[in-house]
Amino acid sequence: MNKTFYSLSLGLACLTSFSALAQHSVRANILAFGQQTTQSAGRQCATMEVLNAQLAADPQMAQRMAAVEAQTNRFAANPDVRRTAAAVTIPVVVHVLYNTAVQDVSDAQVQAQIDVLNQDFAKTNADASLIPTAFAGLAANTNVQFTLAKRTPTGTATNGIIHKYTKTTSWSSNDAVKNPKRGGDAPWDATKYLNIWVCNLGQGLLGYAQFPGGSTSTDGVVVLYSSLPGGSAAPYNKGRTATHEVGHYLNLRHIWGDASCGNDLVSDTPTQQTSNYGCPSFPKVTCSNGPNGDMFMNYMDYTDDACMYMFSNGQSTRMNALFASGGARIGLATSNGGTAPLVATSAPVEQLQVFPNPATDQLSIRTALNTPASNWQAKVYDLSGFEMKQTHTSTEGTLDVSALPAGFYHLVLTDGINTQHQRFRKE
Repeated sequence: MNKTFYSLSLGLACLTSFSALAQHSVRANILAFGQQTTQSAGRQCATMEVLNAQLAADPQMAQRMAAVEAQTNRFAANPDVRRTAAAVTIPVVVHVLYNTAVQDVSDAQVQAQIDVLNQDFAKTNADASLIPTAFAGLAANTNVQFTLAKRTPTGTATNGIIHKYTKTTSWSSNDAVKNPKRGGDAPWDATKYLNIWVCNLGQGLLGYAQFPGGSTSTDGVVVLYSSLPGGSAAPYNKGRTATHEVGHYLNLRHIWGDASCGNDLVSDTPTQQTSNYGCPSFPKVTCSNGPNGDMFMNYMDYTDDACMYMFSNGQSTRMNALFASGGARIGLATSNGGTAPLVATSAPVEQLQVFPNPATDQLSIRTALNTPASNWQAKVYDLSGFEMKQTHTSTEGTLDVSALPAGFYHLVLTDGINTQHQRFRKE
């Protein structure tokens, strides 16, 4: 929807003159959103309510967001810069805050969530084939990818996942989950890492995020633990809550613009009446946006996880602007958080080979010298993080996978000291 945020059409060239009237307009639009969502059922995202509270607490935040929008518009208006935009891999640290064992999601389930993010942002998700023909040409590979952090801000090795017990049984959108004094966990340097908090959100919330321009002390994304792939929050348990919230973190608005026939600041997303829930039938025409109607399968709508499967080219442009010269999140593009530190070792660790891949009945596990990896133990997990105990290893370094259903799996190999991860497909 080709409109201009914060009435910036006259003010982008002079951010210091950002008016109190524009800031008041921003807050008014957000309050209208709050009134709308209290009457809705289904997916609940608190991002706009959080933005409203932050704007009220920090009078300078609206001006910082206006500067982000000005840089975004300059980037979008320069096709040469857009064409040369490089792919970005963002280091991620996941803070798992748990009060009960079920809330302490496994590392494999966290990795499954990272896999979903990478597929959704690269348009390699299997359900991209469901995008209606009318919108297929608008679907984007955003050039944004994610990797669990491999080094901490102090330079030590890490797997990018923090598990922390908390006495807090339920969290709200007040950012207490990010504050150690309130039972939460502090973010890593938000200019170098995407912080994701996984916890037990209350009040029916699935998640919320902070837009560029907010405080680094609270920057990041919060999601309900059971919304991760394979969780219990059906129909919101395929990992798309994180996709939606990371979209906000990368400066995307809700596709309906948080107003009746509102503006999401993207030119190639149709104007639509309001949020969609469930799995609408295509086309769903609102706001005179026929014949194609709402882009309800967009990740920034409120449909079920199984019924959202695309970002648009315009949304991709907004994200890419953050990593260009002067972009609000350019530090993520140059962060070394995703690169493991050099560690002195007494002896090299043998690199295992697993084949065939895809497999039908047996996986062979071999050392670099092509000898059976008989001293390595193997465990198999599905992409939701659940161990598949129907597999069996032998002393000859083979793994019987004949009882597994067809699909993708994580293979974790350990010799008691070292651990290696592989991924394979069972046909």
